[in-house]
Amino acid sequence: MAEEKKILTEADLGQFHGTENHYEHWSGWISFTDGVHYVAEKAGAYWLIDAIASWQRKEEFQIWELHKHEGNKATLTMKEDTDEPILVQQEYSYTDFPLDSIKLYLVGGVLMLPSEY
Repeated sequence: MAEEKKILTEADLGQFHGTENHYEHWSGWISFTDGVHYVAEKAGAYWLIDAIASWQRKEEFQIWELHKHEGNKATLTMKEDTDEPILVQQEYSYTDFPLDSIKLYLVGGVLMLPSEY
């Protein structure tokens, strides 16, 4: 049986404003919102939540960004704010994540889409 193509668009993400649920990550270090749950389900991207949870630090506000590059390579970074230096950087030699990039906020231990902030 052929693998189902992962479809996720920027427009899909725009439907999320606030959240009704918080999903606890298995690590117990973070939880995540309906929007992040949707991304993980729709794009098969629980690995992204796992990566962010594995890098947890003391910063109360974190901006996480995943950017795809040529050859389906990707870079995940974390900053404390837009104009601050990168504090975490992880390279991926391959990803099938369907978007060219995504930005997530981690605020007080809750991972969310920017529109849910």
